[in-house]
Amino acid sequence: MTTDTNLEAPHPELQTLRKKLHSVLVSIATFGPSVAKPPIIDASVTIAGEPSDEHQHQEAVHGLRALRDAVRRDLENIEKCASLPPPSTNAPYLIAVWKEVLLAPQPVIGIWSTFFESGVPAAPRKRGGRKERKEDGVKVDVVADGGKSWIRVNTVKNSRLLAEFREMDSYLTESEEDEEEDPDGTRPSLRQEEFDNSVLRMARPLLAAAQANPVPGSTESPSITIQLTRLDPAPPERRDYDDRIPQTIDALKKLGINVRLGERNDAVLSEAHHAKPENPRTRLQPTPRINLDLSILIALVSDLTHSSLPQSVEDAEARFTPSSSYIEWKRTRLVAQNVVIPDKITDIEHIAKPSRALSTQALQETVRALWHEMQERLSSFIADASVEFWTTPEAVDRCRQIVGKIGGPNERRRVQAMLPSDDPLTVEQQEELFWEGSRYPRGYIPLFPIRLFPPATQLPDSHVPLPNGAELAPFFTALSKTCRTILAQDIMPDPRVTLSSSSPSPTPGTPQDTSTPEDDSEIPRAAVMKANHRLTAHTVHTMLWGASRGWTTLTANKASVKAILREMKTSGNAVWERSSGEDSAADGDGDGGEYAALWVVEPRSLAEGMRSDFDTSSS
Repeated sequence: MTTDTNLEAPHPELQTLRKKLHSVLVSIATFGPSVAKPPIIDASVTIAGEPSDEHQHQEAVHGLRALRDAVRRDLENIEKCASLPPPSTNAPYLIAVWKEVLLAPQPVIGIWSTFFESGVPAAPRKRGGRKERKEDGVKVDVVADGGKSWIRVNTVKNSRLLAEFREMDSYLTESEEDEEEDPDGTRPSLRQEEFDNSVLRMARPLLAAAQANPVPGSTESPSITIQLTRLDPAPPERRDYDDRIPQTIDALKKLGINVRLGERNDAVLSEAHHAKPENPRTRLQPTPRINLDLSILIALVSDLTHSSLPQSVEDAEARFTPSSSYIEWKRTRLVAQNVVIPDKITDIEHIAKPSRALSTQALQETVRALWHEMQERLSSFIADASVEFWTTPEAVDRCRQIVGKIGGPNERRRVQAMLPSDDPLTVEQQEELFWEGSRYPRGYIPLFPIRLFPPATQLPDSHVPLPNGAELAPFFTALSKTCRTILAQDIMPDPRVTLSSSSPSPTPGTPQDTSTPEDDSEIPRAAVMKANHRLTAHTVHTMLWGASRGWTTLTANKASVKAILREMKTSGNAVWERSSGEDSAADGDGDGGEYAALWVVEPRSLAEGMRSDFDTSSS
């Protein structure tokens, strides 16, 4: 006799649940969420040369891990009690919830989600923190169809409702007796004024929460479905019947709630389930017009993207090990800054070490060079001369300020050539000045002239059709809405700004002290959004211009991309339907591929001033 047979002997029903829980765990392991991947080209790489593909990974459905852990706990509880009296188990409920996940209209975006009747989103609980909210949330077992459908599972049995009804009847009898003794009705009574029970009490807050929490991106309330897995309005045994059970079901329907009775077929648990987007992703490509953010403007002029490539790890580290002359120059600079601060003298010892950030970026450049990446992806647009590069005035001003402060002489020269100015150069002059001394030939990419969007005081129109008459692709629309929502909120100084007047220690990869001694002012940090301190106002403004025009935004700021995706989720813009490409698109004609809204590359810091062969006298 096998072990499994022995386990089944004491409690057959319990062991049937055990098998189903095993099937649920297997099914969870093979489940893939169907929320479409964001159209982001992730060209960042690991140091081994493998694409990181960080932004293309499917995110697990919110709540999936909690459900899986609950199933495991229940399964362990059952297996520990194989030969003991059967334990109390949530298995029927857990199994029913998972069946709903598998059979619900896709995409499923939440399991065991909490909503509030006030309509205020549930704030994530911090690890180790207490839940301060006083309002009780309403639990939704499955949020499906991109938020359009809420499903609640209820495993109440007829016997449970019959017990409730008997208790109600006892109150009714007591009330009738009390009325005879108290004809004036001055005593309090437990008699119900209207028909009610636990199922209806569960449904009403659910309905109120749905009305207060419309479907993301719309004003419509989600539909509500209650799955009554074990409630039977017409049971075979007369003793299990009460006309108030079908009355309860009718009352739910009158509230506008969809009611489903009975358990779902167990066969769904054994089927490999991989939820997939209705329209699979085609090849991503950038648009012919590229929106450049601040991080890319810095990368385009960086010494890392123009100087010769290191031949080895040792070569990269040696390149960014400060020379003795630089260390002495640095020491002199610190002494010249009013008062010598002991902590800064201690920092001198660290200056002599190689900059790990810069050597890493240099090695990443050997694996996937920025200019080569751009040339490869934009080759078709370069060939037909349709490629254009755009940026915002705020990014231009910020770039000039940063490079003017910490850039080396060649990096400052490239900024002068690259960015629009009141005294513009000809394209020929820009080409000659920009590519001088680069490892790339002049005009390797037709970068010039870089065009400017209007200033931050003028936001793009929210309803500008594309040149071909098409509407914006869904993700571009969702990103644009999110950016507008963020920009409508307050901005504030970066929290990292201190009240100290002393200059900060150098940040690896960002040499802050390569300017002349006469200019020791600290570069002010950009204002950040109050809603998310990881997003600066100029970054969100840049993304908004790209999204509203249907253009790809090229960025090396991976933290901001992560932050904006989180904000899209928070603001209800994280789910968008896949476009067939017939009626919506990004700007450009394309060749059958899907246009990317964001194009993420590795950062390249200003590095010239941190080279071991840097001549401080030329700064």
